[in-house]
Formats: sequence, C-alpha cells, structure tokens
Amino acid sequence: MIQVESVTKKYGQRVAVDHLDFLVNKGEILGFLGPNGAGKSTTMNIITGYLSATEGSVKLDGHDILEEPQEVKRQIGYMPEQPPLYMDMTVRDYLAFVADIKGVPRSRRRENIDKAMERTMITDMRGRLIKNLSKGYKQRVGLSQAMIGTPPVLILDEPTIGLDPQQIIETRNLIRDLGKEHTILLSSHILPEVQAVCTRVLIINKGKIVASDTPENLSRGLVGDNRLTLRVAAAEKDVLPLLRKLDNVLKVDSLGKKEPETVDVVVEAKREADVRRPVFNAMAKAGYPILMMKSMDLTLEDIFLNLITEEKEVS
Repeated sequence: MIQVESVTKKYGQRVAVDHLDFLVNKGEILGFLGPNGAGKSTTMNIITGYLSATEGSVKLDGHDILEEPQEVKRQIGYMPEQPPLYMDMTVRDYLAFVADIKGVPRSRRRENIDKAMERTMITDMRGRLIKNLSKGYKQRVGLSQAMIGTPPVLILDEPTIGLDPQQIIETRNLIRDLGKEHTILLSSHILPEVQAVCTRVLIINKGKIVASDTPENLSRGLVGDNRLTLRVAAAEKDVLPLLRKLDNVLKVDSLGKKEPETVDVVVEAKREADVRRPVFNAMAKAGYPILMMKSMDLTLEDIFLNLITEEKEVS
C-alpha cells in the first residue's frame, strides 16, 4: 500500500533520514518508533507530501507522491502531533471546512462528518468552539479530521497525547477498529500502546531502520531463546524431573517458593518450539495445578532500549 524506497532527507550537511526502505501492507497497523530526533516526523511528512525528499521515492498504491501529489493526498488522512485546528470555529464547522477542502461530495458530507464525530466520541461537542475544548478533545477533533473523506490510509502522529487513561483505552480500541478498514501508520512514544494495537513495528534511529518485525519475533531474536515462567502447586523435587523429560525442553531451573506449597520454575525450550501445551498436559496428568504461566518475551520497551543502546555502542 505504502512503498518507501531509498528515501533520504538532508538539511545542509545534516542527514535527517538516511536511505529508508520499507513497505506498509494493505490493512496493516504499523507502529513507527524511534527516539526524539530519529527522523520519524520527517519521514511521515515526506509520505504525506508535506515535505519533499532529497532522494528516493514514496508511492501509495502505485501512485508517486511527486508525480501525482493530489491523487496520493486524496488517499491519506493525516493527524500530526499538533493537529491544525482553527480555534474560533465550532467542531462541526471545522469538520465541514475539512470536508470541503478534501472534496467530499455534498451528498455524503453530513453523513461523513457525523460518522467521524461519533467514532471519536465528540458528537456532544459539535457546537462548541474548539478553543474552549480540553487538550484531549482537541486531539479527538484532530483524529476526526483525519477520518473525513474515509481515506484508505491513516497516518497518526501521537494520537493519544494529552488524553486521560480512559480516553487512551477508547482511542486504542478505535484504532484497532479502524485497522479493519484502513491501513494505519502510527507513531507514538507510549510503547505499551504500540504493542497493544500494532501488528508490526518499525524502529528508526539516526535516520536509519534498525528493526522491522512483530514484537514477538523481535523479542525472540534479541533474547535468543524461548522461555516460560510457571508457578505450580507441587514440590520442586516432583516438578523439575517431569518438565525436563519433555520434548524440545532444553533446560528447567527453579526460582524457589513464592507462595506456600508451590514452586516457580523457568522452562527454556528450543527457539521454534511452543511447549505450553506439553507443559500443561504433563502437569495435569500428574495432578499438579498450574497457577501461573507466562512467556518471558521482552516487552516492546525492552526491545526498543536494547536496539537503541546497541546503535549507540556501535557508533
């Protein structure tokens, strides 16, 4: 859907974006991550046509942003970190203005605006002046304007900044729901948010891509193994031998007793093997209840810090 080929952006001698190559597939929610100054916003501005690249090309559904800018922009809904709001307009008047600019047919305009307000939960604010809204509601208006015209691609830069915890949860759910109808490129500093809604993440540092994969695959690639933590209601001397006999299990270590009459253990398996069912079946057959089982994959925050630290050490 979005094809970025060898995109470079220079400001004098400074290279902000350095030969980026990546693809955003149709129907995908791609998390775009990186530290401040990594080149995220510059890349997003190039994709939307707000900035031109020094080198390289951006294509959306086969249309080049430089050769067919209007066709590409028609297919993109963009919400920058600071939404371009007109503070002296009411919410509805502003969205009507956006619909006019985007060329939404008059016959569909009212329905389109009402749907955008409903999905971002600002219908009750439609008659309010934007300048009188809280920061959270202003963010929602910014998200609404990106949705006007029902573009196939949404590019969202920090969509939940300024929202309260309940609003963040609602917005995450909305983004997941929008992913059923739109291709989404999402930039956020809130890493658990990206992990919760994105099907794949792309991490950029110093203008270059340092990782691109699912969080799960990135985690396995960094830790180099496949581990589970268990809490079993049984004695250590009984549990460890049973687990060590299982196929694809490489190592079993005890973490001691965290609750009365239980033992916590770490099961290390072959990297490509999923041993959760064999572990469950073995404990069930022996009559040892599993009180807790969880993967020891790295969180997205761990992955991010690990990759960025490696880049600093290499440079």
